Amino acid sequence: MTTPDTPLENHVTGATVWLTGLPSAGKTTIAYELAGRLREEGRRVEVLDGDEIREFLSAGLGFSREDRFTNVQRIGFVAELLASHGVTVLVPVIAPYADSREAVRKRHQAEGTAFVEVHVATPVDVCSVRDVKGLYARQAAGEISGLTGVDDPYEVPEAPDLRIASQNQTVQESAAQLHALLTERGLL
Repeated sequence: MTTPDTPLENHVTGATVWLTGLPSAGKTTIAYELAGRLREEGRRVEVLDGDEIREFLSAGLGFSREDRFTNVQRIGFVAELLASHGVTVLVPVIAPYADSREAVRKRHQAEGTAFVEVHVATPVDVCSVRDVKGLYARQAAGEISGLTGVDDPYEVPEAPDLRIASQNQTVQESAAQLHALLTERGLL
């Protein structure tokens, strides 16, 4: 039994790994590939998928700058909470604004929880060809507006911990690149 004065012998370091990038950049695909690998290694891992969060945690929020900020802060709170308990939390969420990503980073720093920002730097022309959810086609047809990176801003991270050019490598290679960074930083 541990007491407040006894260190936890089985303590596992957690971390939040935020994968930011345009819609259809490959964020979620890379996150799930890495999650599978980490689970095979026996690690505790969770993926906080942006679409699922919008449905279950941020229902009712729109896509205004303020609502996007609120959504990112909610996700950041949950991610930090899980990471502080030894979970590697993979967060494939667009998070288009630098200030909202920085606020999440600062929260993690204040709590002493590791935070890694990964920019999945897939160009918009490649994303529009992938168009996993049909958003680019719908935007081009005038059915929707406010598509990040097309008619709504995306603030590219100036100094992410890792920048992945997913269009130049396989999903497995992208996940391996991220795995290597986490290992190098002592987070795995």
